[in-house]
Amino acid sequence: MNPRINPSILAADFVNMQSELARIASADFAHVDVMDNHFVPNLTFGPQMVERIQETSPIPLDVHLMITDPERWAPGYAELGAASVTFHLEAADDPVALARRLRQIGARAGVAIKPGTAGEPLYDILDEFDQILVMTVEPGFGGQGFMPETMPKLRALREEATRRGADVWLQVDGGISFDTIGQAAEAGADTFVAGSAVYGADDVEAAVTGLRDRARTASLES
Repeated sequence: MNPRINPSILAADFVNMQSELARIASADFAHVDVMDNHFVPNLTFGPQMVERIQETSPIPLDVHLMITDPERWAPGYAELGAASVTFHLEAADDPVALARRLRQIGARAGVAIKPGTAGEPLYDILDEFDQILVMTVEPGFGGQGFMPETMPKLRALREEATRRGADVWLQVDGGISFDTIGQAAEAGADTFVAGSAVYGADDVEAAVTGLRDRARTASLES
């Protein structure tokens, strides 16, 4: 496995966003959390801000939409040039149709599930998505503690994807650090969102490399 590390700019200094993006140039994607204060009790970026981030980021954008009515808004983020757009299963009326629309525009289509949402409804439609995001905290705020009770769901999704031959990335988001990334990698994750573990480090590039190496080692040991 070649683990992907996607630093969450939710942990960055918003006043100096261009320089903060430059600091994570060695990462795989910049993870951008879009929250609408409806689906989750927090408000972050909108299309105009994401468009500017897209223009200045040295790496592709991995946009995570924690919003209601993703059918209305998600295609616009793909049209802005985001490499990956993930919406929540809990908010979508027709997740398959929306994923197909995102792919048609040219973005990778992702679907996210909260800690309390079962993974089984995704089994028969795994091929419709490029990425499944298993939240390892309740969505809405950064800095929360990792929820190990989500690992059986992640492991089951990996086993099902392998059984079906589905080419889908499994992403985890929430509380990912040097202490927890190994658990997620062992359970089958290959794409990792990390906020404070990256931006809170004295050496951001070393933190990205260290997380990637830790995940690779854990996946080989599993």
